[in-house]
Amino acid sequence: MSGRPIKRSLTLRGHRTSVSLEDEFWQAFRDIAREKQMPINVLASEIDAERDPETGLASAIRVYILNRYRNPE
Repeated sequence: MSGRPIKRSLTLRGHRTSVSLEDEFWQAFRDIAREKQMPINVLASEIDAERDPETGLASAIRVYILNRYRNPE
């Protein structure tokens, strides 16, 4: 386990942003996007649109991943 966040760029509805996640979360995020047969940027855009404005995008992605593994579709 790396433990240290890695910053990567995402494009959300045409807007570039950076998100810092631990490598394990990046791997899980890519796996989920692949399972859903969608680009990671599209999945990130969906999470962004549904999150509370008070919640940061990185936190929303982590919670999404956690919930996905707790409650697989």
